[in-house]
Amino acid sequence: MLTVLPIRYVADVAASRRFYTGLGLSLRPDLSVDVWVHLSADAGAVGIHDAAVSQGRPPGTTELGFTTDEPLEAVADRLNDAGYAYELVDENFGRSIRVTDPDGVIVQIQEIDQDTVRRSAEGRSEPRP
Repeated sequence: MLTVLPIRYVADVAASRRFYTGLGLSLRPDLSVDVWVHLSADAGAVGIHDAAVSQGRPPGTTELGFTTDEPLEAVADRLNDAGYAYELVDENFGRSIRVTDPDGVIVQIQEIDQDTVRRSAEGRSEPRP
């Protein structure tokens, strides 16, 4: 099953976490680290990502993303059968598929692995405030 997960790139993760939890979203501590916060709502979720470690995405950028609980290979097979080119990417939080929609917007489908997220956060040399 795919879950909608827009990713909000921010300058201050802690301030954005306070803001969005103030709106009523719930923190998922099992999927959150200092540079990434997973916030759930009754009908979806939002990812808060530190723009400073985002591979070039500036604060204020929002990316359309999804998470999946099925193997990415199954998603890749559906994309392939439908005639869409995709890229399977090893990320610091797990793996993802990037595919371009008909308007040229890159969409990300993530397979988030909790252990990989934690190892990635532990590997950072400097903690974020």
